[in-house]
Amino acid sequence: MGPGPRLKKNNLEGVMNRPDIIITDFDLKRLKAILESPTFHAGRDKEHLIDLGKELEKAIVVKPEEVPPDVVTMNSKVCVRDMQSKEQKEYTLVFPHQADVTQGKISVLAPIGTALLGYKAGDTIELAVPDGTRVLKVESVLYQPEASGDFHL
Repeated sequence: MGPGPRLKKNNLEGVMNRPDIIITDFDLKRLKAILESPTFHAGRDKEHLIDLGKELEKAIVVKPEEVPPDVVTMNSKVCVRDMQSKEQKEYTLVFPHQADVTQGKISVLAPIGTALLGYKAGDTIELAVPDGTRVLKVESVLYQPEASGDFHL
């Protein structure tokens, strides 16, 4: 797998100089369980755990009722635009066991998933890809569990 999400002038680990992300305490608890899971540490997502861990260390943690409705939380469905091709795609940010690219369900451990977590509508993300850099813009948050009162997702 290639490197995780990056901003300009970053090396191989984590997202640097990224604005603070917002995460709910409920999502943080579940994501920390993934970070501590021996199953994931032994699997192919090991390097992505490092990226996710660094993101969580920088996160602003709020109660689910306090997260702004335009922030990408776990199980949020977002519309993202590739700024070079202008192509739009919809993704749902999910936990690793729920990932299914054919349904647009992107794992939080995938580079784009880690990059999306905590960003808000209007934010731009730069990802290092094998052939250079991909710039993505979060066009909108189509569904956010917390904004819909679905605090259990």
